[in-house]
Amino acid sequence: MQLLERTCNFDRMNIQRIFARGFVIVGGLFWAFSAFLAPYGNRTISILASVENSLAILALTVAVFLVGWFFEYLAAAILLVGAAGMIVYGIIGQWDIVGVWFPLVMLLIGPMIVAGLLFMLAASMQNVCELQQKTKAP
Repeated sequence: MQLLERTCNFDRMNIQRIFARGFVIVGGLFWAFSAFLAPYGNRTISILASVENSLAILALTVAVFLVGWFFEYLAAAILLVGAAGMIVYGIIGQWDIVGVWFPLVMLLIGPMIVAGLLFMLAASMQNVCELQQKTKAP
């Protein structure tokens, strides 16, 4: 099966990186925008608090993006541990299945897991490519 072969495929590696970074950027912008618009749905939150929350999410997104740019295994670990943390937090908080679990799995936990796995796949392909280059060198 070609999917499991240990041959260097730069195209696949670059696609994995692009999609992993895209998941991080689009997801971070979505949640930052959602946090910024929170006062419109919940009048108990001040605009200053929503701006602070939005900037914190945006800073976290930039940090994960930069870590993923240079250290893909570390970014994968951060994303997968973050997704596991959200799952544990939801279990402890006894979230409602339809009202909380479904949207968060679709919009946060799922994309974090996908991005983490894509970062891991790209990093492992990078290792395969480096090993093949070392064996070809005289």
